[in-house]
Parts: sequence; C-alpha cells; structure tokens
Amino acid sequence: MSASIIAIDAMGGDFGPHCIVPACISALAEFPSLHLALVGQAPLIEEQLARQSGVDRSRLQVHHASEVIAMDERPAQALRGKPDASMRVALELVRQRQAHACVSAGNTGALMALSRYVLKTLPGIDRPAMVSPIPTERGHCYLLDLGANVDCSAEHLYQFAIMGAVAGGGGGGGGGAGG
Repeated sequence: MSASIIAIDAMGGDFGPHCIVPACISALAEFPSLHLALVGQAPLIEEQLARQSGVDRSRLQVHHASEVIAMDERPAQALRGKPDASMRVALELVRQRQAHACVSAGNTGALMALSRYVLKTLPGIDRPAMVSPIPTERGHCYLLDLGANVDCSAEHLYQFAIMGAVAGGGGGGGGGAGG
C-alpha cells in the first residue's frame, strides 16, 4: 500500500451516503494526496457519486457491504449479527492493511466493540478509548475516553494515560478519563 487510504463507513450517521459521499468528494478536492475507500451498499454509494461532478475515481474505491448498523442498535447485536456491516468491512480493510485508518459517523458503541474484536487492543490494554487532540499553546493535549466508558477502574485510567502518552509522542500529551 503506497498511498495513505482511509476507509469510510459510508452508511454511518443519521443520513448515511446522502451526507457522507458529498463530504468525501469535497475532502478529495481539498486534499490532493487523500485516497478514500467508501464502504457500504455499493448501489447507493454509486447513485450518490453519479450526482457529484468532477469525482476523481483514481483516488476513490467503493467496497460493497450488504448490512448497515443502526444508530440505536446494541453493540453486541452488531458484533454477532452483522458480519457484512459497512462498519465492520471498513475495519477489516484496516486489519488487512488495505487502509490505514477507518472513519465512521455511525453507532459509536458498535464501532468500539467491532474495533476491539477486529483490530484487537495493544498488549496490556484492556479496552479501547476514544481520543481527541485539543489544541494548546505548545501543541496539543490528547483527551481519552470521551464518555465511552461509564465506569473505569484505576487500572483503566492508568491504561488511558499510557495511550494518551503514546498519542502525544511520549511526552507532554495528557490523558483524561470521563464517563
């Protein structure tokens, strides 16, 4: 894989491909080195692509996935019952090194559960954490566990701090936990 490719769950979010596909086309126009893999129900994605002008198909792939995870679906149900969900197929592209990252505007709980199952966690890390860089005067501070975990043990807080330090390059980054 030579160019950086981001796998996009085109079916995620409240409006799915009607919102995701035009946003992806805008991103391709703004960032010339960007490559995207749109994952979801190919006929719907292609329909939205046909409505766009000037689509650079050389930097865009479409990967079919027949199933969609609803926003209100239980993570366990999505994990066990939808092996061909767009979110899962996008994560599989990352696992198979066909994409460098995965982005979804869909069900966060399902994304976390599927990520843990498909991509696994680092040794010594029990659960994943969402991270967000927050700009500071000297760069960025990284906040972890942005509400994804309702209860956290001291060990989990320690693991979040380790992940925050790694995300921040080993120094100066911070990890915060919330619930």
